[in-house]
Amino acid sequence: MFGASAFGAQAALDAALPEGQFRLLSIQTTPDSRAVALPDALATLALGRRLGERIEPGDVICLSGNLGAGKTTLARGAIEAWTGYADEVPSPTYTLVQTYDGERGELWHVDLYRLKQPDDAWELGLEDAFASAACLIEWPERLGGQLPADRLDVELKPEGEGRTAALTAHGAWRAKLGSI
Repeated sequence: MFGASAFGAQAALDAALPEGQFRLLSIQTTPDSRAVALPDALATLALGRRLGERIEPGDVICLSGNLGAGKTTLARGAIEAWTGYADEVPSPTYTLVQTYDGERGELWHVDLYRLKQPDDAWELGLEDAFASAACLIEWPERLGGQLPADRLDVELKPEGEGRTAALTAHGAWRAKLGSI
């Protein structure tokens, strides 16, 4: 999606960032997408917090990337912002779903890595969650073509010592992307 040379040129600027801060890259291929440089885990948490401050019930954020890419770290930041607490957030790898209550309602953190078939997700109550709760979904590709039309896709990729997050807005998220 974004050229490696563009990210390499950004590395010197990122080295000057205080720890835990992230930089919105000037790379924007369409009005519906942007890239964010995340030089360390604290920056990934900070982006998660920013997302968590802006989501509402009915919002869906899909987190993709290889194992260890930072999906759960980003989700932890969003959950912290949603609940107002910096408690330890377990990965739902084995339980598949963890729910959290906040002032704005319920937030679902879903990890579909162990899902065998896309239809199995509906047994979890995911369709109801899409309508009434905010949802963070790790491994969304396991749903096949059954993702909601209104969603934000966040793809995390290693980049030097940190990572980059490619954000792609779909449907109603196009209007929200500028606030991230």
